[in-house]
Amino acid sequence: MSSPEEHSLSPAQSPLITAPGLSSGLDLKTALAIATTLLFWASAFAAIRSGMRPGAYAPGHLALLRFMTASVVFGICAAMMRMRLPQRGDLAAMALMGFLGVTVYHTALNYGELSVTAGTASFLINTAPIFTALLATIFLHERLKFWGWAGIVISFGGAAIIALGEGHGLHVVRGALLILLSAVCASFYTILQKNLLKRYTALEVTACSVWFGTIGLLWFAPGLGQAVLTVPDSATWAALYLGIFPTALAYLTWAYALSRLTASHTISFIYLMPALAVLIAWVWLGEVPPPASFLGGLVALAGVVLVNLYGK
Repeated sequence: MSSPEEHSLSPAQSPLITAPGLSSGLDLKTALAIATTLLFWASAFAAIRSGMRPGAYAPGHLALLRFMTASVVFGICAAMMRMRLPQRGDLAAMALMGFLGVTVYHTALNYGELSVTAGTASFLINTAPIFTALLATIFLHERLKFWGWAGIVISFGGAAIIALGEGHGLHVVRGALLILLSAVCASFYTILQKNLLKRYTALEVTACSVWFGTIGLLWFAPGLGQAVLTVPDSATWAALYLGIFPTALAYLTWAYALSRLTASHTISFIYLMPALAVLIAWVWLGEVPPPASFLGGLVALAGVVLVNLYGK
């Protein structure tokens, strides 16, 4: 790998890594990239539940094994593409991205899914654009209109319905709150990523944040080796699947889509993810969220759409 001053990538060298320029429409390659991303990201919720079934991985072990796998994949990509190393002045920002977007996000998500169904978790994660809008008003000086603030209130109401409707007791509510924490971390990750992507490619930013985040997950290393030897093979396959497809591959296809379309156009497709996640969880795990979670999810998504369409 080379330093930022020594080497740069061209779009011709790596169409999935650098931005080839905005497209005026949704061409076939971009549509396939978006579809690939949504499919793998939606499947991650069911894969997490599968990897943490009784007798399988603990939440921390699953997160660490997933990102150790992703780190190896990104290491291979970095070597093949002769990826630039970040400048010293940007290391702190990338480390913070990794801590929030990988270490905290996936620890909270995994522990949250111990008590919250995969489909409902995807609904809650989809409140991330709401937190992003709030953070953008603080750090990026973006302003929200009346309907933006109304959408935020509606979304939080939907999240509350989900938290209360998943079941009875504090344990389930705590799980929903942990997944909301993941959504907040994802929003901070987006804000931090905004400036770095002006100087680095999507591969460079994503790979470095994954590596830093994996270091943070080493807290869960004790006992992982024994767990790999004793858990069912299906749980290990779920962890490897998470590391290769929803983490490494989907991040690259998403970066390609972002390079072809405007951010607002691309992010609008995320609203399809909960429906896919519910369907995959039903086929893979045989679980369907309770009616209150469907209602809360629709309310939360309505708020997100309101903010993004009419609030800015």
